[in-house]
Amino acid sequence: MDSNKMNYHETIKANNIIKLRELQKKLPQFSREYFIGKNDVISSRTKIAYAYDLIVFFEYIHDNTDERFSNCPITQYKVEILDEITRNDILYYLEYLSYYEKDGKVYQNDERGKARKLASLKSFYQYYFVNELIKTNPAAKVPMPKLHEKEIIRLDINEVVDLLDLVENGAKLTKGEQRFFDRNSTRDFTILTVMLGTGIRVSECVGLNISDIDLNDFRFKVKRKGGKEGIIYFGDEVCDALANYLELRKTIIPMEGHEDALFLSMQNRRMSVRAMENMVSKYTSKLSTLKHITPHKLRSTFGTNLYRETNDIYLVADFLGHKDVNTTRKHYASISDDTRRKAIMNFKLREDEDLNANTKPDNNQE
Repeated sequence: MDSNKMNYHETIKANNIIKLRELQKKLPQFSREYFIGKNDVISSRTKIAYAYDLIVFFEYIHDNTDERFSNCPITQYKVEILDEITRNDILYYLEYLSYYEKDGKVYQNDERGKARKLASLKSFYQYYFVNELIKTNPAAKVPMPKLHEKEIIRLDINEVVDLLDLVENGAKLTKGEQRFFDRNSTRDFTILTVMLGTGIRVSECVGLNISDIDLNDFRFKVKRKGGKEGIIYFGDEVCDALANYLELRKTIIPMEGHEDALFLSMQNRRMSVRAMENMVSKYTSKLSTLKHITPHKLRSTFGTNLYRETNDIYLVADFLGHKDVNTTRKHYASISDDTRRKAIMNFKLREDEDLNANTKPDNNQE
């Protein structure tokens, strides 16, 4: 297929395949079998994340253990080396991840970073163990780090109003930011309205095409995480923002290959994830809040507001594209201060009617 004729999602997948091939050049040759074996199990993005994690692991084994591992280049390691690595080696590796320096740069990992890297290693070992290519599985004997509950950061209702007002008037932008405000304000307002009004991921927003939008039925089509296609419905505010932006979009001549892209950069190419993240940060940093707001926090804001409106965790999970409703329940079904306040205000020891009946004078009494 001509690369110029590939759509956005096909291009991303192709780029990920090329990136993974480059990363595999830093890993033992036997690791290629693992990534091939996982083709139908994990996405290309996840495989890239695993490859980065495994590079860190094998570099640690090569540079910080004994001569058995340091005298041989990583790329020439044989699969049998996995049997030689012990449970203690992996435990020391996790401790090393807390703080290390490489190529003049400092790296730190909290409990979540360690958990992700250990999960990558467990998956790697499990593949070779199940396929009887190694005799032991020391990674299975290492417990996952205990993860403490992480506070869900989201915008309050008044902060959402302030953010959209800011994008419409640009009052708090610097002089440098004001230079591009007139050209980009309609696009930026639409992006933020879509994110806050539908809860889609930034990657899904970047991938939206003009042909995906159906204003008549208040819906658009997205490619979900993992490549699955989904239909997202939206309300009047999102519909109005999209309709207004689409009129402007008709006047812009896109670069070749980007004709169907909905949101364009200053170069009239499809916006990148990084560019959209920077745009969100530009506006949210002007809010009078101590919260660090990213596109994912806008998604959290939508999920919270939808749950408050519907009290339907399955509906929220469907909108957010969560495969496991427990993921949604963990993040959005916690009892908020508002819920507690409303509950106690409606709590009665005695019903009003009973109370009135007991205090009402008896006309038959003398």
